[in-house]
Amino acid sequence: MELLARGRLQKMPVVHQTPVAYTLKVGDAALDANTLLGKPIKLVFENEIRCSNCQRLTKKSFNQGYCYPCFQKLASCDKCIMSPELCHYDQGTCREPSWGDAHCMQPHVVYLANSTGLKVGITRGTQVPTRWIDQGAIQALPIASVSTRKLSGMLENKLREWVADRTNWRKMLKHEVEEIDLLAERDKLFGEINSYLSELKSQFPDEQIEWLVSGELFNFSYPHLAWPEKAKTYNLDKTPEIEDTLMAIKGQYLIFEQACLNIRKYGAYEVSLYA
Repeated sequence: MELLARGRLQKMPVVHQTPVAYTLKVGDAALDANTLLGKPIKLVFENEIRCSNCQRLTKKSFNQGYCYPCFQKLASCDKCIMSPELCHYDQGTCREPSWGDAHCMQPHVVYLANSTGLKVGITRGTQVPTRWIDQGAIQALPIASVSTRKLSGMLENKLREWVADRTNWRKMLKHEVEEIDLLAERDKLFGEINSYLSELKSQFPDEQIEWLVSGELFNFSYPHLAWPEKAKTYNLDKTPEIEDTLMAIKGQYLIFEQACLNIRKYGAYEVSLYA
């Protein structure tokens, strides 16, 4: 096999086309991942993890690529990232106000998506449609537009009364999913959420809170030769050398014949890639 690249493994950039185009980033190399389908691949973890923020060596990766000190101090690792309705920027206690300005005090959309069934979620407007591809969704529909992350979290939290906010990652990898009429689901939810929208607008009269009655419906297909019968995953800490044939790419997973690799999970790992 030929050495294609060596360096820190990074989240795969994507382009929304049919099928989705993936770039596999290893160090300074940017490889067309779609062209690797059907080829034997060897990925070797070089027993070195560097923090994605400060680049220091760390024995363990926290929150998909950080050392422990950065995990403790960065706003991107705060609990309100997972629970945006708990955003405390307006209280003056954000860990990094400049980061909050750039990421939280920006327009967000609330959406319905279909990765393994109907789910609700939120994302910054600039992350459309990347967010849905990273989740392995086959469909997505923006249903509301708001001016801050906190507002999107409050609306999402209310919508959880009727819609789940989780994806079954095993079913997602096996591509066990059928299309849903997201437009009909949006209209159904509007009947449930309308009074709460009015409450939010009264509570935050200076903020944008808009239900999207004509949001664009997105559809996604993923590069594949075959989907796995079982959704097993590789663990680079336990199996530092993988040699397998790439069969599909979906979400942020490389799907091999024998098991799958979550690229985001190992985003600070130094690896060598052969093909």
